[in-house]
Amino acid sequence: MEYVKLHNGYEFPLLGLGTFRAREDEAQRAMEYALEVGYKAFDTAFIYSNEKTIGQTLKQQNVNREDIFLTSKLWNTVSQKTDAREAFERTCDDLGTDYLDLYLIHWPGSYQRNAAMWSVLEELYQEKRVKAIGVSNFNIHHLNSLMSQSTIKPMVNQVECHIKLQNHALQQFCNGHEIYLQAYAPLMSAQFKEITEDENLAKIGEKYGKTAAQIALKALVSRDIIALPKSSNKGRLQQNFEIFDFELTDEETFAIRKMNRGKRIFPEPDNVDFGFSAWW
Repeated sequence: MEYVKLHNGYEFPLLGLGTFRAREDEAQRAMEYALEVGYKAFDTAFIYSNEKTIGQTLKQQNVNREDIFLTSKLWNTVSQKTDAREAFERTCDDLGTDYLDLYLIHWPGSYQRNAAMWSVLEELYQEKRVKAIGVSNFNIHHLNSLMSQSTIKPMVNQVECHIKLQNHALQQFCNGHEIYLQAYAPLMSAQFKEITEDENLAKIGEKYGKTAAQIALKALVSRDIIALPKSSNKGRLQQNFEIFDFELTDEETFAIRKMNRGKRIFPEPDNVDFGFSAWW
């Protein structure tokens, strides 16, 4: 496993397990397999409704809390500071922990709401209840506004990112402010076949004895983007984990960059109904 160092010095794994839409049995199975393979980082959120399952699985597996990295997120409907505090405590209780490694604002709302919620995350960070704080689905204008009203810069911005939506401009901006991109749906979620059936990725993979999916993930981590693929299949979890024993050439990297189409699978942050999202 390779790590990146966030701007506060905290080291975070470059690969973790995403758990979006993984409920109960699936979430438990995915966690058990991932722990067996060697995963250290696990990403969840209040709205995923699996925090209790994840916490119970970690307890059942006798995992040392200091050996893993837990990320969760503050959901959209929370807009009052006291409610944000309560949401954080509920998440910690469900996960069976007294701190999180990373806590994120899940989706941007108004600039005022973003700033208010961020002030709570700053307090939690200063109280050492959170090792690192960040945001999710924030565009450049959201980040600019937030940083103009905050004391601590976000350490992470978790966004949809994959070979068809590579986010080079957003990453360039984030890099300039020491913010790491974290990729959800790095294997294109339900459109996974666009990766597995891609001839260009398969051809590159043949050279290294890797699958097209492994090449797609490698392309992200090679850019220091933290990837969060989701799977409850042990074989795929193992394959996703085995991407740190080779390096892509400049020519291969350029070829993959040309695959970018700006294609979104999930809503564009500026066009999603903040309070309620039917797609969820």
